[in-house]
Amino acid sequence: MFPIGFEDGEPNKFFRPDFYLPDDDMYIEITTMNQKLVTKKNKKIRLLRNYHPEVRCKIFYQRDYLHLVVKYGLEEPDHLDEGAAPTRMPGRPEIVRLEDRGERLTG
Repeated sequence: MFPIGFEDGEPNKFFRPDFYLPDDDMYIEITTMNQKLVTKKNKKIRLLRNYHPEVRCKIFYQRDYLHLVVKYGLEEPDHLDEGAAPTRMPGRPEIVRLEDRGERLTG
């Protein structure tokens, strides 16, 4: 969990991305919700980058999620529009839930 807001020098807002990819040393945040929530998550990512520039974090939007679902054969592409381009990360990802990485986040 990363502090992203402070009051009187003490952290009062925190952000915990959804996943950590250890091989790429990158955090992943997935947002497939409505636009209001996407705007809030974008703000959290901006704050994370401001306070923790050494932390790599990628946000996956609904279009990215849908392209991955189709790419790996979990769903048919008939509901996707052709204009949205997927986000591609090199290498085979190892997905680790952040709850399983508690020491990394606190140390």
